Amino acid sequence: MDLCGKVAVITGGKRIGRFVARELAERGMNLVLSYRGSKDEAEQTVADVEAIGRRAAIVPCDVSKPTDCLAVFEQTLATFGRIDVLVNMASIYRSKPLDEVSVDYWTTDLDVNLRSAFLCAHAAIPHMRRGGGGRIVNFADWLVRSGRPRYTGFTPYYVAKAGVVALTESLALEVAGDNILVNAIAPGPIVPPPDMSQQEIDDVAKATPVGHWGGEAEIAKAVSLLCQTDFITGETIRVDGGRHLE
Repeated sequence: MDLCGKVAVITGGKRIGRFVARELAERGMNLVLSYRGSKDEAEQTVADVEAIGRRAAIVPCDVSKPTDCLAVFEQTLATFGRIDVLVNMASIYRSKPLDEVSVDYWTTDLDVNLRSAFLCAHAAIPHMRRGGGGRIVNFADWLVRSGRPRYTGFTPYYVAKAGVVALTESLALEVAGDNILVNAIAPGPIVPPPDMSQQEIDDVAKATPVGHWGGEAEIAKAVSLLCQTDFITGETIRVDGGRHLE
């Protein structure tokens, strides 16, 4: 799909999302960015996009709520008149021992990491059908894609991201005939978490076959590929520097 003049909605456009937005804007896309608690970062991304010569808008949204998700796409149509791409980046990454996981903790993880992807896709697909097609890019995790949990303390997160892989495959089958292709990205060591020590950062790099962290731009490149493809669908692509090979 030629992206020039098309419109993308990005949920959770903080940190890595800013690089994704820039990449898509460089490809000629206009953007709508949803945010919950990071308005300043969303406004900075708008400035980045406008500096490239494209248009962007921001919409406050709690992606775990159906009405908020519908509002994002209504605003997108009101602003740009079309929806071509959805990038479901909204996510939380946290750890808690299993015996401390409450029902509320579990529900929040699944709501943000899985339910939101379904709600946004469900809201976007009718508009993409009317427009002749579209692309949906979800976000999973390299461990889930590799079929092994490996680390303790992440049960709700792991289950939610496994659900994202299943959702991606099922949606891809449902809407392939409408020229809507659905794929997912499974990031590995891209950007170190803020609370990670230098020793831990170095250890992860050593455990990665390419010998270093990926950086935000690698995710942006993968998103761009999956937006442009006319044939890849139902795939979850690892962007992990070969970490799954270890």
